[in-house]
Amino acid sequence: MTTLLHIDASVRAAFNPNPSHNSISKNIAKRFIETLQQQQVIDEYIYRDVGMNPPAFINQDWIGAVFSPEEKRTTAQKQILALSDQLIAEVAAADLIVIASPMYNYGMPAQLKAWFDQIIRINKTFDFDLARGDFPLQPLLSGKRLVIITSSGEFGFDTDGIRANQSHLVPHLRTLSKYLGVEHIDEIASEYQEFADTRHQKSLDKAFNQAEILATKLALFSTTKKRVAYGI
Repeated sequence: MTTLLHIDASVRAAFNPNPSHNSISKNIAKRFIETLQQQQVIDEYIYRDVGMNPPAFINQDWIGAVFSPEEKRTTAQKQILALSDQLIAEVAAADLIVIASPMYNYGMPAQLKAWFDQIIRINKTFDFDLARGDFPLQPLLSGKRLVIITSSGEFGFDTDGIRANQSHLVPHLRTLSKYLGVEHIDEIASEYQEFADTRHQKSLDKAFNQAEILATKLALFSTTKKRVAYGI
């Protein structure tokens, strides 16, 4: 069984009256997921558009509720954590996670960071033990695969690119992904949007192609796993 959790972070809709305003990251993710669906390997699909419907930012009351013993939480504190509980349950249920995000000011949108802040929570997605020395935090979830789909106005954010040290989007996603239980990451990126030239179109075409290829590869992998599991 494959449960897919799809997170879109762009504040733009996938389709707009002016096509030049269409979200690139959302449309690449859409191509990836549609290709998977054609292979009939998605048993459950969970979708959240945090760009257009952002989760609440955490605040002092949220932190107070998190650090109150569960059996002593007030009704109000339980209500404060209700969204966090639901978002964590969605991550826990997922086998495959897709995060599609534009690069805003060289990092992730605030709405996506708010989603992570609701999920990365002590005794839910990580525990803390000073006996581990300098690395007291340990993830509690495991066994998940993450597909990161990004779009950016500039280019050269790869490790050997001309802006290698300016991207805080993918490195941040990679750092936080361990608290989602991620053990394998695939990346698809579209660049050059602000240049609006042939380089952008070439990068966009490549990203759509990569989305189809990766989806077909994962579908084949999933089908093979099912056959092995059922002795087919």
